[in-house]
Amino acid sequence: FRYAGVAELNVTLGLPRLIEIVDARKSPSTPVMNIYLDEDHSNSEKKAREVAQKLTYTVIDDVIDTVNVDLREESVKFTVNTSAMDTLGVDVKDIEKAMPLKHSKDDELTFVVGLEEDKTRDPDSIIETVTEARIKGIEEINRVLTTIEGGEWMIRTDGSNLEGVLNIDGIDPSRTTTNNVHEIAEIFGIEAARNSLIMEAHNVLSEQGLDVDIRHVMLVSDIMTKTGEVQQIGRHGISGEKSSVLARAAFELTIQ
Repeated sequence: FRYAGVAELNVTLGLPRLIEIVDARKSPSTPVMNIYLDEDHSNSEKKAREVAQKLTYTVIDDVIDTVNVDLREESVKFTVNTSAMDTLGVDVKDIEKAMPLKHSKDDELTFVVGLEEDKTRDPDSIIETVTEARIKGIEEINRVLTTIEGGEWMIRTDGSNLEGVLNIDGIDPSRTTTNNVHEIAEIFGIEAARNSLIMEAHNVLSEQGLDVDIRHVMLVSDIMTKTGEVQQIGRHGISGEKSSVLARAAFELTIQ
């Protein structure tokens, strides 16, 4: 039951992960992606970080320093944090694109929203609308980590959105993977999902130091994907479809 902190990314391993795989859970408890880059981007840390900044889902809240409600002027003032903006690769124009905000007269880094712009004149709803506005990035990708592996730069993510990531420039779509098997089945088809099941299960077993012949894993993956959809091993999937009543009763929920 150990969790591997891959340089602070939390990944489920061991028995819990194996159960997730054979149960064909709709989404893993810790979705992660390994994103490989094309030749131009994988040799340079700077270029790899540029791709990583495009991926991270960033909202205005991530770059705000303080929020003040000014009742005298009947407005809400948002002050942005320049160092957070540098880290996330965001500039003032990006914020203006995300939300048409007016600048404060005396401070370039403060944006003002008048309460009259919201019919309810409720500062909370204005704060919520502004802070949740998307600046850039792909939904579901909460954090990214650029690391060097095998002499090339690659990106690991906390969160998974395969379809969104494949549309980003600079990524090598032929090697980019996610640990969400259903997502792979949906985008690349059932054969890719079968390969993914084999890889995921084999990695879990070998990480625990268990030497299980790959053919056993391949057999399980074949059975799970033989209908053209990813099915679980349990009574709602493979075992529930056995033609013999006795075979089904021997498995689970005998009385039913």
